[in-house]
Amino acid sequence: MDDVLPLSALKTDARYDFDALLQARGITLPPLSIETLQVNLTKLCNQACRHCHVDSSPARTEALSREGVERCLQLLAAHPQITKLDLTGGAPELHPDFDWLVIEARKLGKHVMVRHNLTVQADGNPQTKQGKAYLPEFFSAHRVEVISSLPYYQEFFTDSQRGKGVFGKSITAMQRLNAVGYGVEGTGLIFNLVYNPVGPYLPAAQAQLEADYKRELKDKFGLVFNHLFTITNMPIHRFADHLRKSGQFGSYMDKLLGAFNAQAAAGVMCRSLISVDWQGNLSDCDFNQQLDLLALDGEGRKLSIFDFDFERTLGRNIRFAPHCLGCTAGAGSSCGGATA
Repeated sequence: MDDVLPLSALKTDARYDFDALLQARGITLPPLSIETLQVNLTKLCNQACRHCHVDSSPARTEALSREGVERCLQLLAAHPQITKLDLTGGAPELHPDFDWLVIEARKLGKHVMVRHNLTVQADGNPQTKQGKAYLPEFFSAHRVEVISSLPYYQEFFTDSQRGKGVFGKSITAMQRLNAVGYGVEGTGLIFNLVYNPVGPYLPAAQAQLEADYKRELKDKFGLVFNHLFTITNMPIHRFADHLRKSGQFGSYMDKLLGAFNAQAAAGVMCRSLISVDWQGNLSDCDFNQQLDLLALDGEGRKLSIFDFDFERTLGRNIRFAPHCLGCTAGAGSSCGGATA
């Protein structure tokens, strides 16, 4: 097999045809609900991690308009079925309307989750150079669930994936979160960590990794958190480029295919989530969003927050592609970690 498999070949290679795989297994995966509105507020980030499927960096300027933010709030108010708002990016905290969106969504009684990269507390906005040291107190005041990536509990592996100095800044940020009650038993302030493998591997068992993280972070730094989510690195954008340059792309795709798990497939996040991009377009998930695989209704029309219809969106067919093998390999992978 050619390890330097180009993207054009990946799209047409029958081995990785996810729809055909589901059909052969007799599996159907229609949407079940729309519980979560996941909003990619901006592609601007203070970091440029090598595994980033969004290609976020300090140079990106794309951001959801104020009109788009207001429209998201209108959808949340109009549809009680949507109980969760999941804010991501880039670094979502760098969007100028981030604080306001959190406050207003909480007023609506929605559960708000933020994909918080920790170092933004220190590094802040690449343009203004202002840090976000106030965030732990802000999150606490509005009972926001904080979800943060920490590639490993050792400095070398974390800095290798996310950049020199990231581990130290992350530890300091976690200490600030702990200081206001995040991850501390009895406070109700949820602080979860995310693990991505450093390289072309499937994540180890989530429960065992969580135990290892809790032991090491507590013993070495006095840190606590609630849960660890293991997420498979998706073969798209920056990580896919790394795989191709290192001659590992084909073997990684074969690894995902060989580890296909029907139980994990049943729990894929696109069945209960809809993803919003910076232009207000809807996708089945954040990964599809980054590949411009927009969600379509039954007549092939793209779906958007600006003409949103709940039943039309729920009645769509989820769009699958080869990268979906990443969400269904092994114990599965989603924004909430393993699914099986």
